[in-house]
Amino acid sequence: MTWIRTIPLTEADEKLRWAVEAQKALYPKEYATPVHPTPDGTSGIVASHSLIPDALYHAFATFGALLAPELPLTRRQHEMITTVVSVTNRCRY
Repeated sequence: MTWIRTIPLTEADEKLRWAVEAQKALYPKEYATPVHPTPDGTSGIVASHSLIPDALYHAFATFGALLAPELPLTRRQHEMITTVVSVTNRCRY
């Protein structure tokens, strides 16, 4: 497993805290509890982007925007697409 330096939320500056909270606000409530949390309770995959807050926000906000309830796909269809992509990429997320 690769080790990636991350910045815990307890040490985050304003820009990083904003990026984490702003992207999180775009996700459905079911995503509030991380599958693979870090010791400070954030998502491990989100924390892996903590050195570049702009990249963190844009990478995860994109997916959050794609899950928007006003889009024509249902939540079930979003989850199905996400599952197929994850399996295709051999990703456990």
